[in-house]
Amino acid sequence: MTDLGGFQDHVARVDLSEGDVRYEGIDRDDATKYIGARGLGVKYVFEQGPDVDPMGPDNLLAFMNGPLTGTQTVMSGRIAVCTKSPLTGTVTDSHHGGWSGARLKWAGFDGLLFTGKAEKPVYALVEDGEVELRDASHLWGEGVHDTIEQLGEEVDGSVGKNLSVMAIGQGGENQVRYACIMNEDDRASGRGGTGCVMGSKNLKAVVVKSGTRMPKPKEPETFQTGYQQAMQLIRESDVTAPNEGGLSVYGTNVLMNITEEMDGLPTRNGKYTSTHSYRDDGGPDIDAEEVSGENVRENILVGEPTCHSCPVACKKEVEVSAMHKGEEMNVKMESYEYESAFALGPNSGHTDRDKIAVMIDRCNDYGMDTIETGNMIAMAMEMTEEGKFDDLDEGIDWGDAEEMIDLIGRIAERDGDLADALANGSKILAEEFDAHENSLGVKGQSIPAYDPRCMKGMGIAYATSNRGACHLRGYTPAAEILGIPEKVDPYEWEGKGELTATFQDLHAISDSFDICKFNAFAEGIEEYVLQYNGMTGLDVSEDELMKAGERVYNLERYYNNLAGFDGADDSLPGRFVEGDEAIPGQGASEGELCELEEMKEEYYEHRGWIDGVVPDEKLEELEIDIGPGTGVSASGDSPAPADD
Repeated sequence: MTDLGGFQDHVARVDLSEGDVRYEGIDRDDATKYIGARGLGVKYVFEQGPDVDPMGPDNLLAFMNGPLTGTQTVMSGRIAVCTKSPLTGTVTDSHHGGWSGARLKWAGFDGLLFTGKAEKPVYALVEDGEVELRDASHLWGEGVHDTIEQLGEEVDGSVGKNLSVMAIGQGGENQVRYACIMNEDDRASGRGGTGCVMGSKNLKAVVVKSGTRMPKPKEPETFQTGYQQAMQLIRESDVTAPNEGGLSVYGTNVLMNITEEMDGLPTRNGKYTSTHSYRDDGGPDIDAEEVSGENVRENILVGEPTCHSCPVACKKEVEVSAMHKGEEMNVKMESYEYESAFALGPNSGHTDRDKIAVMIDRCNDYGMDTIETGNMIAMAMEMTEEGKFDDLDEGIDWGDAEEMIDLIGRIAERDGDLADALANGSKILAEEFDAHENSLGVKGQSIPAYDPRCMKGMGIAYATSNRGACHLRGYTPAAEILGIPEKVDPYEWEGKGELTATFQDLHAISDSFDICKFNAFAEGIEEYVLQYNGMTGLDVSEDELMKAGERVYNLERYYNNLAGFDGADDSLPGRFVEGDEAIPGQGASEGELCELEEMKEEYYEHRGWIDGVVPDEKLEELEIDIGPGTGVSASGDSPAPADD
């Protein structure tokens, strides 16, 4: 039990196989060492053991909020979903915004821990400190949007007012390995296949009916000092200032024109570093500006909803009417994000703005990660061009937006040999078709929208991310593009190992609070400490809080080590690092490759790891306990990796 502020000291353990719900408090030592949300969620997953089958009943699916979630803290509406990934075989955590996390906190919970598999589809109703399992057979086969609408009618509440619904679509039901969990605001726990795990458990949705239990700060004066400092910095930042440009005006897609101009936008499955370099090499007349935040705002923007306690309002709701195979498709959805637009647009060889909106909406409704879906289709386009699908008598051509729209649905339903193959993710697809050189995956998860030949920090961040290729583990573009906390040369590799590790630890803190990473464009560790201490009543220093972030990152890495991962898995797709893949005529990025091995050496030295493995000395230094269920001794001996 914990007496720390910010916690409800209440977690539900739900055994879906037995239909049993048990309640427990939060261990105070765990709360102080791992903070909450991501940190505590990963600790629970770690204790379940690294040798579980990701789609088996023993895998733990944890919905977790943190000590700052649902409080007055700026941008504190996020929730973490932690589990073992069916896409990568690593530990993973995937967060979404909106109001789900806040409402779970107000309903009296710090977390929901699901194991087992229900005999038939169910949903969990969370209200006033209790969890009830209800039949969801009538919802199985429905998309996310219809599921949310029906549950809103079924449950005595109002979706978006006092009710949050976190649901899966057909992608999760059919165990697409990159299926995600969506909420009523079209916010996604998108990466790592969390929706696939949910589907494997026959858990269709988690419905949270909001209560009134908003935690109050233990030390109000300290908290208010931190809060006021944070708000002032957010109002003054060029990136986060409300209604002044940047994220507030253009959303995340403010980056589209910026990365295009600096030759850092992976295009045509990462063969090119911008749409203009693709055109210059004889490609079609496509232009990233057509799918930029500026273009979206001018032409199709209809709303700017926000998440709990957020003045930035980065979500950009759009409405489009697009022709698809002779029929008009009308779509209204939120939000037209940079990563989604990149993956389903330039990286797939086209820049049809309105059809991309249709694709994003379809991914949301089927419950599939837009980044992974777009990357998988781009990989399939390249493989089609090279004749690797000839035996299937199927394929898809570069830039075929019409076929992409249909293929998204077929992937979700695993309809046909091509769709079924793509549903398994890049690692399995590469193995089955000898297509490793076509994959943009790291540990089985595909890259987001930053080219590591242009932004070298992203190269080492992708490679060492504990959940596969990811920009959100350590967001070095903050320094390489935006100059936060200071400007660094994106093409210079030296120093990027240490920079990445610092960002990784800092983001582990914010993910464990759980607050939006965009606050880091303005706030720093000083504001974090003041708000955390003020809320919990603790008295940690800046160094102690950074150590907690380092502890979370090392626990994740240790889990992966026990699951069979080491430095050999800290790799990048060959086209980013091999000499014969350097493409001429790309402006600033001409001839550039990513110096991964040099950065790995620097990174490992800073981390104190040995070839990507956390040694016993580092575990002892960070006071990382070896919990029950891991099947290892204090020497760190690892079991054989699970077959997933």
